[in-house]
Amino acid sequence: MSTVEELQAKIKQLEGKLSASQKNVREKIKEMSSEVTDSNPYSRLMALKRMGIVNNYEKIRDFTVAVVGVGGVGSVTAEMLTRCGIGRLILFDYDKVELANMNRLFFQPHQSGLSKVEAAAETLRNINPDVDIRTYNYNITTVDNFDNFTEVLRTSNLNGGPVDLVLSCVDNFEARFAINTACNEFNLSWFESGVSENAVSGHIQFIVPGETACFACAPPLIVASNIDEKTLKRDGVCAASLPTTMGIVAGFLVQNSLKHLLQFGIVSNYLGYSALTDFFPTMTLKPNPNCEDSNCRLRQKEFALKPKPEIAVEAKEEKSVHEDNEWGISLIDESVNVTEEVTVAEGIKLAYTLPNNNIVEECEEATADNDISLDDLRAQLNDM
Repeated sequence: MSTVEELQAKIKQLEGKLSASQKNVREKIKEMSSEVTDSNPYSRLMALKRMGIVNNYEKIRDFTVAVVGVGGVGSVTAEMLTRCGIGRLILFDYDKVELANMNRLFFQPHQSGLSKVEAAAETLRNINPDVDIRTYNYNITTVDNFDNFTEVLRTSNLNGGPVDLVLSCVDNFEARFAINTACNEFNLSWFESGVSENAVSGHIQFIVPGETACFACAPPLIVASNIDEKTLKRDGVCAASLPTTMGIVAGFLVQNSLKHLLQFGIVSNYLGYSALTDFFPTMTLKPNPNCEDSNCRLRQKEFALKPKPEIAVEAKEEKSVHEDNEWGISLIDESVNVTEEVTVAEGIKLAYTLPNNNIVEECEEATADNDISLDDLRAQLNDM
């Protein structure tokens, strides 16, 4: 046997041992992840149940989440959900892994050239083989693929129904509008997320059709102006990418997804992040009654007809702090009542009207108790 043949035989032998070792590790992880016990080191998040944060953390295995876009935010989001033990994870993307993607927290150099969904599935199955991972390698914005995309969203949960949540991790408006259209049509809740071109800010937005503003309710200015978003691309300038910003936004996204699915805490309607100032703006966006998406307007009508939960307000009896009131102190309302409403325009009125400062209250003329004249007072003053 030649030296080359001996080396090849040794390599095959080592590959066989490595494959067997990986198989043992996978079987061990699967065995551990299937156990629902406090001593399970793989499911450390079970501690949330013991600490009273969630009622039933095991329910995470019953949910199906679709992640659209497996890039900087999407790949990290998929990894976090896999480590949390999500029941089924569906991945959509059509790009390939490049060496430029190695600044991410997920992809590895040997995966260069693979489709992103294929590379992601390989890594995620090694992390937790207990998660059912499905991949779709196509562009959701084309006519044919959009129909396939909506079909997957409608029929792919563990019971054959619609997915429980859609996470948008795409980097263009066209794909966001495609997701928005599908979720409005089939009444699916979803999170929109994004990172700025300079990589120092990002955001997440929770969208419930009919209840909150959809992506078409308040579109970006360039889209609302019917300008092609591709004109934003500057020649010779590549969008920046920081694993820190990507990881922070992905963390916000998964954290709020868990809060929504497992029903704990308060889900952020909109949460922003500015790395330059460490500023985290939050807000709630109401739906636009004149939204261009007809399904959004339909969902708004359906939501308006839903019975709203009554919030019981317990009346508290105010106790007097100082019943004796030794010094006779009392509070008197000295504000001026303004009854006249100022109309700004038809259907609009001021929320607050300043009191009229030109009103002068009448008061009695000040007089001296002993009717002493001013001359007598001056004479008394000079004698002192």
